[in-house]
Amino acid sequence: MRIGVVKEIKPAELRVALTPAGTEELVEAGHSVVVERGAGEGSGFPDEAYIAAGAELASSAAGIWGEVDTLVKVKEPVGPELALLREGLVLFTYLHLAAAPGLTAALVSSGATGVAYETVEDAAGQLPLLAPMSEIAGRLAGQVVAGYLTSPMGGRGLLAGGAPGVAPARVLVLGGGVVGVYAAKVARGIGAEVTVLERSVERLRYLDDRFDGSVRCLMSDAHSVLEQLSSNDAVVGAVLVHGAAAPKLIRRSMLSRMPPRSVIVDVAIDQGGCAETSRPTTHEEPTFVVDGVVHYCVANMPGAVPVTSTRALANATLPYLHRLADLGLDEFCRQDKGFAKGVNVREHEVVHPAVAEAYRDRDAAL
Repeated sequence: MRIGVVKEIKPAELRVALTPAGTEELVEAGHSVVVERGAGEGSGFPDEAYIAAGAELASSAAGIWGEVDTLVKVKEPVGPELALLREGLVLFTYLHLAAAPGLTAALVSSGATGVAYETVEDAAGQLPLLAPMSEIAGRLAGQVVAGYLTSPMGGRGLLAGGAPGVAPARVLVLGGGVVGVYAAKVARGIGAEVTVLERSVERLRYLDDRFDGSVRCLMSDAHSVLEQLSSNDAVVGAVLVHGAAAPKLIRRSMLSRMPPRSVIVDVAIDQGGCAETSRPTTHEEPTFVVDGVVHYCVANMPGAVPVTSTRALANATLPYLHRLADLGLDEFCRQDKGFAKGVNVREHEVVHPAVAEAYRDRDAAL
């Protein structure tokens, strides 16, 4: 199989989808890998490292898109990349299609096959290719909360951990999945008072045991969300529904209940965000203010730490890419039903049920 790796063009995105070590494994297995010049530099991998691993280097991203069997990326195609989608191409990357009607329409129209990291499941029904970035995003969310609660960043002027005789900041985490666990862990680790809201009783038992009373773990419902918003200084949106758009747990009318200059870090923004007022931002312009509440909605948070993130992502994706190259898409899907759930678009159709449901009532013709 001929595998392509291009330089990411999303703003401030310095991760790369394949490391030189992964390239070497694929080449030794008989596959060819073509890498765009400079693709790995932001993650600490110079072109020379890919050459030493057996890759071909190409100066033109368009040429790679046009000639390979499988294109492996980190983030979804944006801007001029949409015109490069084509029949017969397998695109293996994060897609988050439930919140991206333009990208979904482009994939369907092109005839390309879109395999999304975030909907691939393992035997236990977990999301092995989303987990490493969720872990990093959760850790970063705790750091972001601490930073944006300070006055120079527009926040309430609070030290997350408080001081002797002064109460710490109060942080609410919506969702007890991977992002929520690591956001709570970091926020608690720097001394904040943390509450997690979660809908699953089984998950609440896990959280209660994991945090051993150091974090409040409460059942999530409309009443508890509203009640907690009024008594917390910062909120981390960490909700996830596999493949679907994030539920809007925070309505604009609720912002008036939040303390002035409080902070929302909406990690669910890739799936549309869990706050009605959220919209995607970038690392260059990460925040905006609505009704006195600071919103941080960077859609590629792990891109802030590309050296760490690239390695963590490649550790998870390489075994899947290896099998995809060895077996081909059809046989891999036949052998691994969890991987098959990663196929979101194929043969001009949206084939993932949650993504299809997200567009069922929309006007956009896909």
